[in-house]
Amino acid sequence: MNPKGARDGKAGPPLLEREGCRPGCGACCIAPSISSPIPGMPRGKPAGVRCVQLDGNNLCRLFGDPRRPAVCERFAFDRELCGEDRRQALERIALLERGTCA
Repeated sequence: MNPKGARDGKAGPPLLEREGCRPGCGACCIAPSISSPIPGMPRGKPAGVRCVQLDGNNLCRLFGDPRRPAVCERFAFDRELCGEDRRQALERIALLERGTCA
């Protein structure tokens, strides 16, 4: 590991910060509620419910598709919110969801 934390031998921020979303995480497709229509979920989805567009590898089937809801398109990786792993991401997004629904 270099002094900056990268594990691939390249200088700069750790891989997680450079690459953004962790493939296969899917926390943002499970933890939050989505009020806008999603193909296959015309009324959106409640918090904690897996989006029907999340495939078996926890990847969005609508990524890059114009039918993908704008809210999903705008949801970006944030190290503070997403944490170190999928478990932390699910917990933190769920906590944020509860705080915005109260």
